[in-house]
Amino acid sequence: MKILLLFVVLLSHSAYAQNCLDKRKRNIPVQNEQVLEWKKNSRNQTKYRTHVLGSLNRVYPDRNTHNHFAIQIGPNRSDTLEVVYNNEFGKLPKLKMGDEVEACGDYITSKKASRYPASPDGAIIHWVHVANRSDHLDGFLMINDVVYGNKP
Repeated sequence: MKILLLFVVLLSHSAYAQNCLDKRKRNIPVQNEQVLEWKKNSRNQTKYRTHVLGSLNRVYPDRNTHNHFAIQIGPNRSDTLEVVYNNEFGKLPKLKMGDEVEACGDYITSKKASRYPASPDGAIIHWVHVANRSDHLDGFLMINDVVYGNKP
């Protein structure tokens, strides 16, 4: 009976499990500490593939079909990351402070304006949806165990 219960729990959890893959198709685990290190020590516009988990702590105004919000990924007040989501890949629910957010996509250090304005959080994760271009990998955005960004 215990084995059956364990199997049911694992099976139900796997419905929510998402893999965040790098270019070599290897799974990237959640790497909040690494992202905070990149945010602190990398040059503006440094880019990496990443996978983060946090809680929603700020919502910014939408810009050009993109939703912008911040998630807390570490214990310090400044341990935040801006999530940029293209709502052409599906509409997001009404966001609430404290929502659990998991994201897979492209990290960019964004301390100074470049082609885009600097992030209020100093770093972003974007392309958190299926890739519609060959120069990007599929990403995802999960809010409270519901996956968004999977509509091409």
